[in-house]
Amino acid sequence: MTATISAPAVTPLSPKHYASDQEVRWCPGCGDYAILKAVQKTLADLGARRERTVFVSGIGCSSRFPYYMATYGFHTIHGRAPAIATGVKLANPDLDVWMITGDGDGLSIGGNHLLHVLRRNVDLQILLFNNEIYGLTKGQYSPTSREGTKSPSTPGGSLDHPVSPCAFALGAGARFVARSVDTLQPHLVEVLKRAHAHAGASFVELFQNCVVYNDGVFDDFTQKQVAPEMQLHVAHGRPLCFGPGGGRGLRLVPGRLEIEAVPVGEGGVPITDVLVHDETNRALANLLVALAPPRFPMALGVLYCDPAPTYERDVHAQLAAAGPPGSLDDLLNKGRTWMV
Repeated sequence: MTATISAPAVTPLSPKHYASDQEVRWCPGCGDYAILKAVQKTLADLGARRERTVFVSGIGCSSRFPYYMATYGFHTIHGRAPAIATGVKLANPDLDVWMITGDGDGLSIGGNHLLHVLRRNVDLQILLFNNEIYGLTKGQYSPTSREGTKSPSTPGGSLDHPVSPCAFALGAGARFVARSVDTLQPHLVEVLKRAHAHAGASFVELFQNCVVYNDGVFDDFTQKQVAPEMQLHVAHGRPLCFGPGGGRGLRLVPGRLEIEAVPVGEGGVPITDVLVHDETNRALANLLVALAPPRFPMALGVLYCDPAPTYERDVHAQLAAAGPPGSLDDLLNKGRTWMV
């Protein structure tokens, strides 16, 4: 007789299984709590293996994140999370690597590193928490702070034109660019799942409220009374409509590469005039990321997704094609050499 050995039952993990035993230490009311819960729910829904999951962060409020995850993690140095996350992925491509950064950490001292991890298309989920301020170092203006922002470092108001994180990502060659809001839990979880499913660098901008140093900065599109008119939830293949009952839409200005918001239906334009979202269209994505209240709604969801071969895949394929390295002596004497 042949004995049959059944595999042990696998107990599904819940969000709490991805929470570490560390006390979560953000300011009461901080949007980071909601993002943490959304990530833990996402991993549970995906059935992610904790021993194959790694969170890498830089410096800032958002970068406390690895401490609060019951996975592997690295709390690294200011702006250098992309370099270390790249090293982790190259060393072991089977790992599921998430990179956590903020608008200051990722777009100021880390801007150069972020640019290169995006253009190389390393298979990472990159979450950029954008609260338009430096929170950990007590409220200085950041690269995304709006003109006129008053802070300890700009007491007369910021004179800088702010960086658009999604426009930066598109300009760097990112193949996946998305947006969500800390308080939009179902939407945020779905965006994170899409980012995880994408093979390559997935860039997600998360609008996150800093209750201490920049409270309410996103109220113009996140408050309940204005959200229907000021949020455009994009979906591939569907018209770009917003407002109560989808009563407004976006169309191209006739004869110009420019978007305008118009009423749709009775008394407005026909639905066939409204732009249809194509997430593979980089030019359309650039137009969408430029929209902002009060003239336009804020575009949320997957703005651009057009997969391409990943960096780590190509690196390992190149190494395999080169064959065994041989001895160190052969390597040192290979090619042009000379005696001194």
